Amino acid sequence: MSKSPFDQLAEKYDAWYDTKGKLAFAIELAALRPLLKDLPRPFLEVGVGTGRFAKELGIDTGIEPSVEMVKIARQRGINAIQAKGEALPFADKSFGTVFLLTTWEFLDQPARVLEEIKRVLKDDGRLVNAYLDKDGKWGKSYIEKARAGHSLFKYARFYDYDQVVRKTERCGFKVIRTISTLFQGPEETTAPEEPKPGFHKGASFVVVLACPVEVR
Repeated sequence: MSKSPFDQLAEKYDAWYDTKGKLAFAIELAALRPLLKDLPRPFLEVGVGTGRFAKELGIDTGIEPSVEMVKIARQRGINAIQAKGEALPFADKSFGTVFLLTTWEFLDQPARVLEEIKRVLKDDGRLVNAYLDKDGKWGKSYIEKARAGHSLFKYARFYDYDQVVRKTERCGFKVIRTISTLFQGPEETTAPEEPKPGFHKGASFVVVLACPVEVR
């Protein structure tokens, strides 16, 4: 497997959650936690990173291309496996819920990843894709950083809600619920936020819940 751009940035990325990103992370978790009670297990996170979301949400297993991030995730007690979302090392219908948590932006082949997720999901399974919307303040900030050659965000590709839904449904899923949050920008996130049901323009963190459907 080729070297991941996250390898050299793993520790810096992980530290962000305890410093500048602490409140934003709490706001994101507040949008995800209410979903957990209705999601079928076992759980898998594609792009588990350093295991921050997995640890907080009780996700036992994750795959991650970056070997350095895998090491940190394992230290958090996650069964982290070095692999890519385009080729999941699991049997068909192995998982009840698959999570993509701020991973969508870094997928080389989103359609291929969605096809693989559908393959490993049980028939009554769920996909939880929490992505950073390109029209939110955080997305706009990261797009500017990417244009300036940021070491990480230059590899990212940002989408709006309609694009995410369209691609998700084209790959054999039906979107059944959406949650929006993180309306404050990177330099102004100073207070907790209540997540809003549905899609609201201006949200930076958007959670799309979908179920697999038969494509005719």
